[in-house]
Amino acid sequence: MPRRREVLKFAAASLTLLVSKVGAGATATSSILAVRVWPARDYTRVTLEHDQPIRYSHLLVKDPERLVVDLEGVEFNSVLQMLPSKILDSDPYIKLIRAGRNKPGVVRLVIELKGEIKPQVFSLQPVGEYGHRLVLDLYPLEPVDPLMALLEKSGEPPLNTEQKPGNPPAAQEAEKPAQKPEVTRMVTIVLDPGHGGEDPGAIGRGGSYEKNVTLSVARRLKEKIDATPNMRSVLTRDGDYFIPLQNRVQKARRVQADLFVSVHADAFIKTTARGSSVFVLSETGASSSAARWLANKENSADLVGGVNLGVKDPYLARTLLDLSQTATINDSLKLGKDVLGELGRINTLHKAHVEQAGFAVLKAPDIPSILIETAFISNPEEEARLNDEAYQDRMAEAILKGIRRYFAKNPPLAKSKLARLD
Repeated sequence: MPRRREVLKFAAASLTLLVSKVGAGATATSSILAVRVWPARDYTRVTLEHDQPIRYSHLLVKDPERLVVDLEGVEFNSVLQMLPSKILDSDPYIKLIRAGRNKPGVVRLVIELKGEIKPQVFSLQPVGEYGHRLVLDLYPLEPVDPLMALLEKSGEPPLNTEQKPGNPPAAQEAEKPAQKPEVTRMVTIVLDPGHGGEDPGAIGRGGSYEKNVTLSVARRLKEKIDATPNMRSVLTRDGDYFIPLQNRVQKARRVQADLFVSVHADAFIKTTARGSSVFVLSETGASSSAARWLANKENSADLVGGVNLGVKDPYLARTLLDLSQTATINDSLKLGKDVLGELGRINTLHKAHVEQAGFAVLKAPDIPSILIETAFISNPEEEARLNDEAYQDRMAEAILKGIRRYFAKNPPLAKSKLARLD
């Protein structure tokens, strides 16, 4: 009899354990931890961060235009209740967004749109400080054409815009009638503020985000370039939103850029690391282990910022993986040396020479490209300087001087028509 009681007790305990396991699995729900909205002219991104994987589906609805997203096994919480307040009136694509319980166990998001869009909906695995993310990218049916936007803004043709001999701009003629312009045709320089949106980049001890510093320096540099005769510039991003690395290169090629300048603010585990650096692409491997480490870190921006890996880019397969671009890299080295020399006049140099590594953002096969690490945001002293407007202006001025020095020694050749990459 005692033996039978022990068997019954064991069976009851086992049954209790089995029921509790099944019950926990059946009633478990996911929580939305945060919702972030990144509006931009190129596209608007909505990111929902959650604590565990979720199942989802979406569809477009007409008259009026709406994107409907159903989230399964998600609790309707205060984060979702606050969704309407996340949308700005200035958002180019979203009119409003709301959420509610559609049926038991399903939360429905309804995004009312300002027009027709082409959505990309995809999930991201946890990385860095982020948990699971569901990303809703809302693109216009017709992608924004950076070349047309540049021409509309400047009112100038895209190619072969040369000043006639002896007929320089009026302001230049009045101030320096005997001086020739440094460049004899209109050149286009693409400025690439690193990181953005979901990807903050490096974060300083004082809480500074690399993405904000790089945008501020790039905007100042743009103003200076645009005020220089026969020069104009384009920003890969002009706001706090994420641009995939390959799209930054694409934009440079679509505006038929003469130069590509990517602006960053370095970071290292030791707060004593300091100084400015300039990097160009390498065909054969990194020039140092530090350069290789930095390239790997910068190339991981797509993982943090969030790229839809389901979209295959034929341009990437056709050109970015072909590194037979020795002439372009040689020009990049010349540009990098001139810019580094000017940076050395306003800041300590981390390395006294241009370094090389496999930076994805420098892989345009026909555009001299450099990546500038303005200073170490992880160094408290340099972080403070990077946030100082006067120092940002000096940094922008130094970069411009380096660019002008490069063109003075390497005059731009006349451009031929390039095939458009649609």
